[in-house]
Amino acid sequence: MAEINRKKFKIFTLSANPALAEEIANYMNVPLGACTTSRFADGEIHIEIGETVRGHHVFVVQPTSRPVNENLMELLVMVDALRRASAETINLIVPYYGYSRQDRKARARQPITAKLVANLIEAAGATRMMTMDLHASQIQGFFDIPIDDFRALPTMAKYFIEKELEDIVVVSPDHGGATRARKLADYLDAPTAIIDKRRPRPNVAEVMGLIGEVEGKTAIIIDDMVDTAGSLQVGANELTQRGAKAVYAACTHALLSGPAVERLEDSTLVELVTTNTIPLTEDKKSDKIKQLSIGYLFAEGIKHILNDQPVSGLFKPMAGIANSKAC
Repeated sequence: MAEINRKKFKIFTLSANPALAEEIANYMNVPLGACTTSRFADGEIHIEIGETVRGHHVFVVQPTSRPVNENLMELLVMVDALRRASAETINLIVPYYGYSRQDRKARARQPITAKLVANLIEAAGATRMMTMDLHASQIQGFFDIPIDDFRALPTMAKYFIEKELEDIVVVSPDHGGATRARKLADYLDAPTAIIDKRRPRPNVAEVMGLIGEVEGKTAIIIDDMVDTAGSLQVGANELTQRGAKAVYAACTHALLSGPAVERLEDSTLVELVTTNTIPLTEDKKSDKIKQLSIGYLFAEGIKHILNDQPVSGLFKPMAGIANSKAC
């Protein structure tokens, strides 16, 4: 029986990212809990927990990435099962929080779906959630349970430091990401630039201008996620046209929907550095994509929670510099 600080705990995984769950469990030196997910003929989700969880602090690994609705429903059903099985606490490890882009009403009569999902998770019975690089920090306020929003930036910074790139400029793909770019630039002791773009419709981007100097420099575009890679392709090509000698990109969540991989291949991008919050299926792998592991951060989070220690130290600038590794 796994126990820390006299607290019994177990780690379970659902369908979305079992490899990351296995990595976390290995770091904690415990086996994954027995759990089977199946479907009825009409597609209804059925979950069987194969061992007792009564009185245990349970951690469930499940990013709500594609297929978003299926993975979200799996998570909700699992939480309900754990609550009814008398788990002491139900702690969700949701590395990627789906629906996070719908965090406000951008136009009249639109939903705030990120808040709706928070309501569903709380209503199901979760007592805590750990996630990584929420699309908007205010989403933490949508919950009335503790939320720990981990950062991938130190892990990615370490990777670029070890590459010993010269004449770096960190580029934000839009005005909203300027703070994120500034933080990476501080790690790398580099200046920043901002791509001035507009979105005439979802997943379509047009570059209007560039703020900052990139000529003769190695540009690193930093964002929280890459979905269809349209913005990244346009941005990388624009930076190359403006004289950047090489263009890299970094993101926490590689959604890579639709033509994303093809666009990356056709762009002037040297490399996209991402994390394993979302698994890369075979059709989404490319020589241009480098995936870094963040499992150790969530494992350390579990240890801190069970030891009644603050997790804030894991959010500090150098947290992750020492332990990060490639997948």
